Amino acid sequence: MVEFTIIVPVYNEKENLLRVEKELLAYTKMATKKTSVLFVNDGSIDNSQELIEEICTRNEVFHFISFKENQGLSAAIKAGFDFVESPLVGYIDSDLQTDPEDFNLLLEHIGEYDLVTGVRADRKDKFVKNMSSKIANGIRRAFTHDGMDDTGCPLKVIKTDYAKRIPMFKGLHRFLPAMILLQNGRILQVPVKHFPRMAGTAKFGLWNRLLGPLMDCFAYLWMKKKYINYEIKSKG
Repeated sequence: MVEFTIIVPVYNEKENLLRVEKELLAYTKMATKKTSVLFVNDGSIDNSQELIEEICTRNEVFHFISFKENQGLSAAIKAGFDFVESPLVGYIDSDLQTDPEDFNLLLEHIGEYDLVTGVRADRKDKFVKNMSSKIANGIRRAFTHDGMDDTGCPLKVIKTDYAKRIPMFKGLHRFLPAMILLQNGRILQVPVKHFPRMAGTAKFGLWNRLLGPLMDCFAYLWMKKKYINYEIKSKG
């Protein structure tokens, strides 16, 4: 039985997919939990889907779902949460700027916590990207008080029952730890490795990293006020 499913959102990443296959296949052989991989093709217009199908055909641990058209990262992650059946679900970007092996570091703590996220201790991005991310994270912390330094880190492990209860909307992928806290869950961040992008192009610009997240913070505050959270005392 698969214990852990890794979601890999894909949007026009044909240059990276064979490397993703190699690295994640290697990880599944040394993972501390029985692991499968789920590609979520977010309406790619290159030949990413063709490559994904080839990868899934030759590796039984790889699977995919494909969107009819591009819906964005939050939708891709939400679809993955909805689709998986394993008790644990993870997430990694297809640019592989984080190391799949570090999932084992996160999995060490997931028994005690409900979400464990990586924090990129030594980021290899360009100055503008690093600074905009730090500013955005500071703004988000001021709104959410989640104590997380790097919610944009594309390496996370979540207990699936918590993940499925997250009411996702566009931009909310930046607030996954805060959304676990709304469920009275426990969260932890763990330092992980980070690498420069090897191929393909980044999908987020200055707008996405600063102004977009600022507007999303107000959406989060609205959701926090309206969020329904209950526990069953008994049933008959």
